[in-house]
Amino acid sequence: MTDVDTGVSVPVLRAGRPHPGERTPGPAYRQQSVSADRPRPAYPPAPRTPADPRPGRASGAIGLWASLPRELAIRFKPRVDPLARAILQEVQRAVPEYRQPLEGAFGHIITQGVRQSIIQCLDSVGTPGAVPLETWTTVFRNLGKIEFNEGRSLDCLQTAYRVGGRVAWRHISEFGQAAGVSADTLCTSAEAIFAYVDEISALSIEGYTAAQTRAAGTRARRRRRLLELLLADPPSAPQTITAQAATAQWTLPAEVTVVALEPRADQHSLAAPDLHSDVLVDLEGSEPCLVTGAPEKHLRNLAERLPGWRAVIGPTVRLTDAPRSLLWARRTLKLVQRGVLPDAPVTRCTDHLSTLWLLADEFLVRELCARSLQPFKDLTPKQRARLGETLLIWLQSRGSAPEIAKKLKVHPQTVRYRMHQLIDLFGDRLNNADDRLDMEIALRAEALLGS
Repeated sequence: MTDVDTGVSVPVLRAGRPHPGERTPGPAYRQQSVSADRPRPAYPPAPRTPADPRPGRASGAIGLWASLPRELAIRFKPRVDPLARAILQEVQRAVPEYRQPLEGAFGHIITQGVRQSIIQCLDSVGTPGAVPLETWTTVFRNLGKIEFNEGRSLDCLQTAYRVGGRVAWRHISEFGQAAGVSADTLCTSAEAIFAYVDEISALSIEGYTAAQTRAAGTRARRRRRLLELLLADPPSAPQTITAQAATAQWTLPAEVTVVALEPRADQHSLAAPDLHSDVLVDLEGSEPCLVTGAPEKHLRNLAERLPGWRAVIGPTVRLTDAPRSLLWARRTLKLVQRGVLPDAPVTRCTDHLSTLWLLADEFLVRELCARSLQPFKDLTPKQRARLGETLLIWLQSRGSAPEIAKKLKVHPQTVRYRMHQLIDLFGDRLNNADDRLDMEIALRAEALLGS
């Protein structure tokens, strides 16, 4: 709670609604009635006219407190300390997180906080505007922020509010009956407590959510920076990465997997990804990607976790080699974009290593094709395609004419005819192992490149 005088904040309670199953002495007032045979209540309702309606009915807890007779607050003042002690005792019994001894700084702040909260309400009784609305909103929003910063859920604070409300109502109803307060005034008092609990609960939720959002935003920025450091080329200094990982609350793994991402062209809108909180991700950059240290856990069912995205999973590498994993993931993505590799929601680099190696330098590959397949240069495209297909199968299998014909689905005599043509074109190069390797590489590369 916040001490109004000192501005110190601490998670403590306020008033709350009576528990549905709890019996309190208060409801007895509901059977009271004022008649000619009984004395008038000591604190009758404040006079009202149609032109001067009760302010609390339309202005929440502050208005309800203000609609009560001022004399009621004056007479209740001596009960502030006993009520504060009772609230503290019940709250500590009900909320284990607040059960530490009320001594030192914690004890001072929580004790004063509860007391000041009670006084705040009493100061509003019969005096509209005595306690500015900003005072309440600031106090209870800050309480929500403190609960988040202390690592507690809102359940502790909300429970404390409810318990405090029950205790406050019990004391007020006992006081009211003893003092002969009218039923209407007691009803307004109960309504003020209930409204008070509802309002401060809502304010604390606002503060908690704001702190949570701010913390998430701060952590997201720090993790984005960590992602940039991990993928920087040239590499970042290890001590810089270690320091940033600690700031971003991200445990550095020995190995990482980088995933290159791209929005799919057939998607008009991208749904929010369902990624684990430990995944470092950048979806807004010019080249979206993500990094994980637990691919088996975080990348399972990746297509469903990233609806609308095309993903290419790079090889798992040492932390210092993360930029290389990204490099090969992006190269693989380009081959998917060009149609060299199948277009799938998720592609793994490790499933296409030979293709990646073969096309790592396309200039050299094309030079190899031009030199190794130079005898094809004067053929028509149809002739080149037929003889190239036959030559590749022969190089791969070194099979007989019937075996090759079966794979090509042609007559064996057709294969024999083509093989004679190949011998005429390539001659002794067909008997040289190095030349055969170059020819097979060239033919495979042409098949991949579609040329």
